[in-house]
Amino acid sequence: MVELPIWLVVLVLALAAIAALDRILAPSVRWFFRRRMERAVARLNERLERPIAPFKLAQRHDMILRLAYDRQVMEAVAEHAAATGVPPTVAMQEARSYAAEIVPAFSATMYFGFAVQLARWLTRVFYRVRIGRIDPALGQVDDRATVVFVMNHRSNMDYVLVTWLIADRSAISYAVGEWARVWPLSRLIRGMGAYFIRRGSRNALYRRVLARYVQMAAAEGVAQAIFPEGGLSLDGRVGEAKLGLLSYFVAGFDPGGRDILFVPVGLAYDRVLEDRLLTEAARTGVRRFRPRVTGVIAFVLRMGWRALRGNFPGFGATAAGFGAPVSLRAFLAEAQADPTEDLGRVLMARVARAVPILPVPLVAAALEAGVASRAGLDAEVRRLVEALTARDAVLRLHPQGLEPTVEEALVHLRRRGMVGEDFAIPEARRQVMAFYAASVRQRLEVV
Repeated sequence: MVELPIWLVVLVLALAAIAALDRILAPSVRWFFRRRMERAVARLNERLERPIAPFKLAQRHDMILRLAYDRQVMEAVAEHAAATGVPPTVAMQEARSYAAEIVPAFSATMYFGFAVQLARWLTRVFYRVRIGRIDPALGQVDDRATVVFVMNHRSNMDYVLVTWLIADRSAISYAVGEWARVWPLSRLIRGMGAYFIRRGSRNALYRRVLARYVQMAAAEGVAQAIFPEGGLSLDGRVGEAKLGLLSYFVAGFDPGGRDILFVPVGLAYDRVLEDRLLTEAARTGVRRFRPRVTGVIAFVLRMGWRALRGNFPGFGATAAGFGAPVSLRAFLAEAQADPTEDLGRVLMARVARAVPILPVPLVAAALEAGVASRAGLDAEVRRLVEALTARDAVLRLHPQGLEPTVEEALVHLRRRGMVGEDFAIPEARRQVMAFYAASVRQRLEVV
């Protein structure tokens, strides 16, 4: 007979139970849920215009290893080790940490079962959604081509709005900045298929790892969405493209492989939630702005209280327009000395043309002309509408005509104290008014 202490028996039984779970039960459970996920994805792909690419469904751990041990990444590791003097093993570990930071963990259940439903609810609570022009060429795109949506960045609501509007077409993978790397928000965003980027990083190794991920995803047909401006617009205009991500697409493009179609998307809002923060950042020249937590809580509570009382009118309209796609294969065949710079210029010009004109920006532009009466405001609005129509701008105004459009916009502007009863703009609100008028002014400049 062998005597054992109770604590040792308990420890042995616990270890045996853990081993049984790891070797017998866990694989069965993983297989069960994997099969359910595969069946769910198969049903989704039947209704999506562009099925989810297998690349998005790969195990995250496998994708990290595939990226870290990619031939071009390995070459970058060797160059980094030689340039910095660190051991190759240390450089390799650094590359793997970058890969783990970048690679998403896409979940079809989280994306279509939670994120899309939440996006639909939030958008409808805050705005009346209007669709701008959808170019007919979008109905004739190559099914094998990789689609990249190129958008102007007006608000953090952009992610919410576009996720919902494109939900019946495909699951898109966003490039998101450092603002989203906060737990638990980072887990949610990574689960939606987004990949994180360090916009200001000058680390050559990090840039090579990021470039290879973008190129691999494009080569595998993953639909992506990028904001080439690199941040929210501070003045309300569509800005110039920062060429980082675009250069990755161009450098990694294989003319004999999948084509890449860049689809310009123009976004507009009657009210941008961050407008005062953005205009203040433009005034001070300090782009790293963060809202005060107390201010955000107060805003949410105020809007919630209005909603409970049935006195929340919403923030007006929002709209998205989709322009004609640009084929990277065709573009490079005709490109000049600097194809990336030319591509960025062409895409941002098309994005600016795709931005719909909504009531508040239109009336804001008219008020900036210095009107002093309702009759003068109506006349200036008509003049702007005629000029915009001549430029083939996309107008998404009140369906009953210009008079209800002006009235609707004035209600929103007066509620925020941006215009007085005498149609004068208070000095403290001039910069915000110019922020909204800028999209109209820019559209009048675009041919």
